[in-house]
Amino acid sequence: MKRKTVATSTLSATERRLQRLGLRTPQDCVIHLPIRYEDETQLHRIASARVGQTVQLEGEISYNEVQLRPRRQLVALLRDDTGSIFLRWLHFYPNQQKQVSKGQLVRVRGEIRSGFNGLEIVHPRVSRAGGALASTFTPVYSTTDGLTQPVLRKIIGQALESADLSDTLPDTIRHRFKLMPFAQAVRTLHYPPTQTTLSSLEERSHPAWQRIKFDELLAQQLSLASARALRLEQTATPLNANHEPLFNALRERLPFALTRAQERVINEISQDLSRAYPMHRLLQGDVGSGKTIVAAFAALKAISSGAQVAVMAPTELLAEQHYHKLQAWMTPLGVQVQWLSGSQKSKNKQQVLGSIAGGETQLVVGTQALIQTSVEFHCLGLVILDEQHRFGVGQRLALGQKGEQQVSHAPLLPHQLNMSATPIPRTLAMTLFADLDVSVLDELPPGRRAVVTKLVADSRRQELIAHIHSEIQKGRQVYWVSPLVEESEALQLQTAVDTHAYLQQTLPDLSIGLVHGRLKSAEKTEVMEAFRSGEISLLVATTVIEVGVDVPNATLMVIEHAERFGLAQLHQLRGRVGRGAEQSVCVLLYQPPLSAIARQRLRTMYETTDGFEVARRDLALRGPGEFLGLRQSGVPLLRFADIETDTALVEQAQSLATELLSNARDIAQVHLDRWMKGKHVYLRS
Repeated sequence: MKRKTVATSTLSATERRLQRLGLRTPQDCVIHLPIRYEDETQLHRIASARVGQTVQLEGEISYNEVQLRPRRQLVALLRDDTGSIFLRWLHFYPNQQKQVSKGQLVRVRGEIRSGFNGLEIVHPRVSRAGGALASTFTPVYSTTDGLTQPVLRKIIGQALESADLSDTLPDTIRHRFKLMPFAQAVRTLHYPPTQTTLSSLEERSHPAWQRIKFDELLAQQLSLASARALRLEQTATPLNANHEPLFNALRERLPFALTRAQERVINEISQDLSRAYPMHRLLQGDVGSGKTIVAAFAALKAISSGAQVAVMAPTELLAEQHYHKLQAWMTPLGVQVQWLSGSQKSKNKQQVLGSIAGGETQLVVGTQALIQTSVEFHCLGLVILDEQHRFGVGQRLALGQKGEQQVSHAPLLPHQLNMSATPIPRTLAMTLFADLDVSVLDELPPGRRAVVTKLVADSRRQELIAHIHSEIQKGRQVYWVSPLVEESEALQLQTAVDTHAYLQQTLPDLSIGLVHGRLKSAEKTEVMEAFRSGEISLLVATTVIEVGVDVPNATLMVIEHAERFGLAQLHQLRGRVGRGAEQSVCVLLYQPPLSAIARQRLRTMYETTDGFEVARRDLALRGPGEFLGLRQSGVPLLRFADIETDTALVEQAQSLATELLSNARDIAQVHLDRWMKGKHVYLRS
């Protein structure tokens, strides 16, 4: 475990394995903390062992046999003076067979299970009987192939002796926040004394864990502050020309009045765009809160200053929806709007590319086609990303770089507005997005009525179909969402294609459409236009209609196999109805029996239509990485702190980060050096 950088080819096998775990220095090893613990400090009696309990037993092997049925396996019987228990290996080596030969006195450790012949331990750990018992709980670490727990424990033990365990926080700060000294905390977690309760370690409520979580959160808040400071040092073109004529013209053409929340957010964005450093604002709002019109005003602010605007959405269907809306609002104001997608015909695409490069196109809407090398902007001043968490980090950066201009050796960056219809719980926003400015549309447009959610078992399908027919006879329109396009052997679910055929047969007097991701773009557009215009009364679809589709006359949403969808998807799909004046209903059609998690999801949907409450429960179920789609995007997540349960620590860390940056930047930098080593995070002076 050497500090100096060594060529990979000269590393030992153990060093290469350690590097796979991110362990390059003793300091890295010190904060490679246990994921759980084993209690090897005491022996149990066989008679007291219970199913599900992990025990350590000693006794004599009274029976040993390699059985060939129902499969080849090694079976032994262990006896002590209170009873006997079977030991079983499904995979074994000759030395293991010898280790448990008849008459051997052994110590075994493992989880008690209920077997065909009584209690048993499958693949127990075996050692000689009579050895000294452990004096502390035994740590178990996350590891990699070829790196055993004993080897890892030894390396971490050596690191604790050689690493710098001095405290990054002065005693005054530790006492104020009731924090254990750092050295004591890490030693306690690696070698917890026997008087420590295992539950406090495993639930991470022990004071040692509180110190580690606080340190991690403080480092994260300091690094986000550094990222924010770096952004404030970058330059952007101030978009501060008089925008009132265009703003007023758009307001006059709208058939609705903006909400107070929309007006507030438009003002926040306008102020950002007037500054000489790039805006990096996250606009979040529940489904139906009116983010697109806010984006339209942001675009007009940029266009009034002579800048171009690019709007990028993750799917062609959503991008096209934005294009139609923005074109309808902008064209009467004299703004030239263009559409760009990967499926466009070459001749049409070349015309659009030329118009963008020449500056004639003021607003371009598209998919990831906007970041292709062939796209060149004349003067890109504002980038708007919808459903921003669906794009990878590289994709988000690529569009911003399209607008980068070199002026006096300093790059001018475009302003950026990120929109998300996934409401982000307050603690998560504080923890992961502290480097962004966040605007929240916390008010729905007037006249919107909450969607009623009903849970319906699959056995009532015919009753539901009769209700759909009745609703359509009243002039309403209906969505029916299926989770798959074609039959899968792995998931025997009703598919969109089969459902469409079945409903056509069952409801022959209705016009029923089908849309899914495998249709060509032109076909999808044709079907959606027919549904918007009312030619199609019942639309069978996959989750391609999850975001962006706006048909006010659709008042009923049926989600088939709702138990297979995540909470965020269910909430997004429900948001496709309830966009008109009539009462709307979302039917969650499920197939019993339900798993515990599926039951929690459906109960949440039934109990609340508040997107922030749905998001809070979704975060609790899935964790921040899955919730935000960050696990695949390269964004580092917290290793030790839990955003949902450590709210108080988040607030304390944020408060101390602000204090240190103002009054003690040397302390802040020392703390960052320990926790962010290798990530090159340095505070701006």
